[in-house]
Amino acid sequence: MRPHCSIPHAGCSAHLCLTATQAYTTLELKVSYHKAVTRDSGMLRAEGRVLSIGRRAAFAEATLKDASGRLFASATSTLLVIER
Repeated sequence: MRPHCSIPHAGCSAHLCLTATQAYTTLELKVSYHKAVTRDSGMLRAEGRVLSIGRRAAFAEATLKDASGRLFASATSTLLVIER
């Protein structure tokens, strides 16, 4: 059983695609804040997805949206895939 990611981010989605003998580290991370989060923002949902993954690199993105689909933040990440 693999450890889970405790904080949702783009790398978590890539982590789930790796084998038991692989790990990753972040090479590049870009976060864009589109709208301020306040007490009135309500429940927010973070979603991450892998854009592509290869033997040495993975590319992922994440979004943070409210229940009506308004975008609060987005991120992209380039990850180095490492054999343990």
